[in-house]
Amino acid sequence: MNRLRRSILSRMMRVGPRFLPFADAASEDLPLSRLLRLSLFQVSVGMALVLLVGTLNRVMIVELHVSTTLVAVMVSLPVLYAPFRALVGFRSDTHRSALGWRRVPFIWMGTLIQFGGLAMMPFALLVLSGGGNAAHWPAWIGQAGAAMAFLAVGAGLHTTQTAGLALATDLAPVESQPKVVGLMYVMLLVGSIISALVFGAFLREFTPGRLVQVIQAAAVMTMVLNTIALWKQETRDPRRHGKQPDVAPPKFAEAWNRYVGGAGARRALVAIALGTMAFAMQDVLLEPYGGKVLDMSVGATTWLTATLAAGGLAGFTLASGILSRGADPARMAMAGACVGVPAFAAVITAASTESVALFAAGVALIGFANGLFGHGTLTFTMNRAPREQVGLALGAWGAVQATGAGVAVALGGILRDVFGSMASNGLFGHAFTGPATGYVFVYALEVVLLVATVVAMLPLMRSRDETAGTPALDNLPVAAK
Repeated sequence: MNRLRRSILSRMMRVGPRFLPFADAASEDLPLSRLLRLSLFQVSVGMALVLLVGTLNRVMIVELHVSTTLVAVMVSLPVLYAPFRALVGFRSDTHRSALGWRRVPFIWMGTLIQFGGLAMMPFALLVLSGGGNAAHWPAWIGQAGAAMAFLAVGAGLHTTQTAGLALATDLAPVESQPKVVGLMYVMLLVGSIISALVFGAFLREFTPGRLVQVIQAAAVMTMVLNTIALWKQETRDPRRHGKQPDVAPPKFAEAWNRYVGGAGARRALVAIALGTMAFAMQDVLLEPYGGKVLDMSVGATTWLTATLAAGGLAGFTLASGILSRGADPARMAMAGACVGVPAFAAVITAASTESVALFAAGVALIGFANGLFGHGTLTFTMNRAPREQVGLALGAWGAVQATGAGVAVALGGILRDVFGSMASNGLFGHAFTGPATGYVFVYALEVVLLVATVVAMLPLMRSRDETAGTPALDNLPVAAK
């Protein structure tokens, strides 16, 4: 029996890496099947993100006729919870419970909150749009209901993702932790792609009733996927029972100061924030841009989200192969920022040429560049995280990334409305009165942010000689370095 198990494992290890990035992170104690089952929580997070920043913002702006500014504010509301990701990670590092679990209680709590937000969201959006009997209701009712729904979904997915990634690193050997976390993010992209395609197919013929069905189905799938993901994953450790430990755990402030005091930690967080803002500012504008400027349908614009995720998956895959050979993750992140410049240029050019193909190519390249950048910064963070601060490090990375994305999404929508209004009033001349002007301004600003990201990343890069001479440096735990 053991011989058969080893044979199957050996075959999976040979076949997996060819078709699935990071599949070589599997081991005898942590087989690929268990990793993939655990990664289902990332699929649910990807599904929620597609709804928030992809499908729903297009539907709210184009079909429900909600202002872009209000939509951007709603979509960015989950950022209010993002700074707490570092605290969630820290608490899951030190949590003690009667059942002896650290991570599972936080993942399950996040799942329930995310489910609740998705369950009430479609009705809140219909009230927000003022359709039917809601036209006679005060506007603040729809606004408050939608805000509560978006906040709940954001709080749930941030909690689930932070504790889930920490659990994945707990289960993996030290040398495989970056690969395991990378696999989790690949599954996030896979979930985003599948969800975008499914949502696009069901919303091809848009009706309010169909919108309710799609969002509530997503709520149910969140519970199903996360329940399967958590089943028999974390071991119940008697040492983590609810009684007080002999040695008091460090306070959050002390742990945080220790983490950010590490070499390059503060600069890395600044670079992550700038790069994330550069790539995320267009998220709320992507599908409305296709709908209003290029006259694409709901189904067609939803495919854009899938295209963006597919590009990100390709970027993650390429970065995986390069970084596994000992490349500098800071260089990888900077390469992603550099590739993003021509990607945004293609999107800007698509407006004047009215080329859907050029627009789609630019979107795919943006996703590819973001994949390189995301993998580079994730690996950089993981390589420099002490074993006892894995949750905190991942939480800090996620907090900065999510906060930057939320601020960028809100800013992108506001700037599009402001400059679009100025353009329509002729303040930029008759040549720039079209609907594309506001969008083009935001995309140009993203190019500027990418340049700032490159400047911030430069001091973090190792020299070429150091990179070539120490190929395994980044795979060592901090204590060994």
